[in-house]
Amino acid sequence: MAEQAVLRMTGIKKIFPGVVALDGVDFRLLPGEIHALMGENGAGKSTLIKVLTGVYGIDGGEIHLGDAPVLFTGPLQAQQAGISTVYQEVNLCPNLSVAENIFIGREPRRFGRIQWSEMRRRAHGLLARLDLDIDVSAQLDSFSLAIQQMVAIARAIDIQARVLILDEPTSSLDASEVDQLFAVMRRLRDDGVAILFVSHFLDQVYEIADRMTVLRNGGLIGEFRTAELPQMQLVAKMIGKELEALEKIEEQTKDVTVAERRTPILEARELGRTGAIAPFNLTIHQGEVVGLAGLLGSGRTELARLLFGADRPDHGELLVDGKAAAIKAPRDAMANGIAFSSENRRTEGIIGELTVRENIILALQAARGWTRPIPRRRQDELVDKYIKALQIRPADPERQVRDLSGGNQQKVLLARWLIVEPRLLIIDEPTRGIDVGAKAEIQRLVAQLADGGMAVLFVSAELEEVLRLSHKIEVLRDRRLVEELENGDDVDADRIMQTIASGATS
Repeated sequence: MAEQAVLRMTGIKKIFPGVVALDGVDFRLLPGEIHALMGENGAGKSTLIKVLTGVYGIDGGEIHLGDAPVLFTGPLQAQQAGISTVYQEVNLCPNLSVAENIFIGREPRRFGRIQWSEMRRRAHGLLARLDLDIDVSAQLDSFSLAIQQMVAIARAIDIQARVLILDEPTSSLDASEVDQLFAVMRRLRDDGVAILFVSHFLDQVYEIADRMTVLRNGGLIGEFRTAELPQMQLVAKMIGKELEALEKIEEQTKDVTVAERRTPILEARELGRTGAIAPFNLTIHQGEVVGLAGLLGSGRTELARLLFGADRPDHGELLVDGKAAAIKAPRDAMANGIAFSSENRRTEGIIGELTVRENIILALQAARGWTRPIPRRRQDELVDKYIKALQIRPADPERQVRDLSGGNQQKVLLARWLIVEPRLLIIDEPTRGIDVGAKAEIQRLVAQLADGGMAVLFVSAELEEVLRLSHKIEVLRDRRLVEELENGDDVDADRIMQTIASGATS
């Protein structure tokens, strides 16, 4: 591998009011390599990418692309120079066709008119490079998120990117889709493209990355060859300590017996919705963590949304405290002490233009009604309590929430629901796309809430996480609840995967 860097960032410094986001960070990217950028949420990864692509200006340091110094004024200028970014939330137009998305703003024209057949031909050729054979005239949102990711990558390589930045590209993909993406990444690497890969899935990083750079608290910890840095050493470098706390969480959840969780809060009897989730039975007790396990598309989110009234069932009934409850909308669920934190924190969770304080008090204010505003002094007291309890960083209640890292945005969402003191908290993928340290904090919080008597329905694609936290596990396959497992020594990830594979019904 040639040691001449295609990209060098030296002594990069970025300061926001009251926060040094990057403090003298060095980074280099070689042609024909996949380089992972690692660190906790808030470590500076996103800031480094935004400084590189011109979203933010720099307060110190230099950036070189090849031998030439560069300082981009925005992502378009970076793209024109050969640096293209594909973000975790696919930044395309779902109402346009695949071909239109690939060439938007760069449509082939003749005499000022778009050459539609030429555009479709070229789009088909680009996707063929990615081993993807789809109808490029079809609307983008008719395809899975994995396909949409591939379309975004096709758009990036069409501009002849020298540097391709992939920010959490696998966060919503299943195992086969990840394999397909990795095959594309390896092919691009072999063609000489330098790939900057950001992910919180450590196993994936070790599978695909040649080298990695680790950041912590805005500073550079080091650059390492992936094969020479064991995973536990990487975790220690990222968070500054070992994750012994996770073992304590697992012991804590398994110490609670079925008898101790004897008060049913919510019961679903033959509850279902045609086309979303087959009728199922489920009981959630006080102080119990119930995990939902299943592959992508198995019906986990659909089940959670039915319990919260976000979707209306056409089969069965719900009981709260043993009595039939008409939960036809989220307002009804909240009135019954049920809260729901969506997996899609950007479109169904946080409101980026509002402050941390305004986001946290939103649910409580809605429950009180907008004609009874919460006094500002009380707002400050409550928000300060949860900022400290959840270790939200930076601890500035007046900062716009869109400026926070993904993990800290997730904590703001949890604070919003905890502030209303629900009896049942439904949390859908609360640790998706966040770092190991923030993940441990959220898992610890879930265990503490259950220990205090709150019931938690915990949805996660990570089986080890479900096993660590749950008292019992509901296994889903093909939008059916196929088995309920009491978490114990005989239940492990292999047992759950066998249940999913066999499709055994409970």
